[in-house]
This record gives sequence, C-alpha cells and structure tokens, in this order.
Amino acid sequence: MTDPLCCAPTRGETSSVCPVCGTTGKPVKLITLKALLTPGALATLAPERAYRFCPDAGCDVVYFAGGHTYAQADVKVRVYQKDRSTDVPVCYCFGHTRAGLELARLDGHAEAITQSIQGHIKAGRCGCEVNNPQGSCCLGTVKGLVTRLRDAARAGAGAAL
Repeated sequence: MTDPLCCAPTRGETSSVCPVCGTTGKPVKLITLKALLTPGALATLAPERAYRFCPDAGCDVVYFAGGHTYAQADVKVRVYQKDRSTDVPVCYCFGHTRAGLELARLDGHAEAITQSIQGHIKAGRCGCEVNNPQGSCCLGTVKGLVTRLRDAARAGAGAAL
C-alpha cells in the first residue's frame, strides 16, 4: 500500500521579502488564500508555493510567493494594514472596526472588547485563518490599536485611527 502523503506537493520555499516593497512578509497558510482570494485570483493560485503576507501599508501587494503577487484588488475583503478607512475590520471574525474600537475607547469599553475576543478564542469560535487576510489571530492587532488610541488620547494628539 502506498503512503498517500508521500506524493503530496510540498510548499516550496520562496523569498521572505516582498518583491515590490522589500518588506519581510509573514508566512500564511494556503487555506487563507483559498478563502480570501477573488475567484479570478484563485484560478491562478499555485498551491505548491509558500505564500507570505506583506504588512507594508504603502504597498498594494497582499500576498506574494517568489515573483508572483496578489494585490488588494485580488482579495475579497479590505485589508486592515493597507486600508486607512475607519470602517475597515480590525477583527475579522467578530466585526470590530477602527471606528468601533475608538468609540469603545471613548466609552471606556475597549478593554472589554479585547477580553470578549479572548473569550471567543478560548471557546474555539475564531476563524482567523479563513477570515483575517494575515491568516493569524487578530488579537495582537486589536490590542496594538487600542494601545495606540489610548496613548494618542493621553498625548492629546487625537485619534490614531
């Protein structure tokens, strides 16, 4: 009997640097791309490649592997790291946006949101690998934004959305 895994394609190693902006990208699982690429972009997906997420806000590339890239237009959702709109999701599973987190901060409830997300994670409800373009948990991103909003308000610099 043949081992069914022996012939499975391996995900080839590619450069960790975005070919457009030079930023080091974060590895993403293939399931993330399959879930979030538009149908036209999905039709060009090379599953054997090891894709990475480009976090650079000024770069249009969302995913890359080797010389192949997918831009924001190739993704079904707006990408928090690349879209400065106040209504862009920060937490893709539970719908928390920049504006929503700023309102929660103003009302003194921002920490409750992070605690709520932690509770959902503990309960096994989050699906970041298929909802979040970076393919990983958004909690660090949410906490980072809450901290920046709080620090900006303390400094009197206004909202750091």
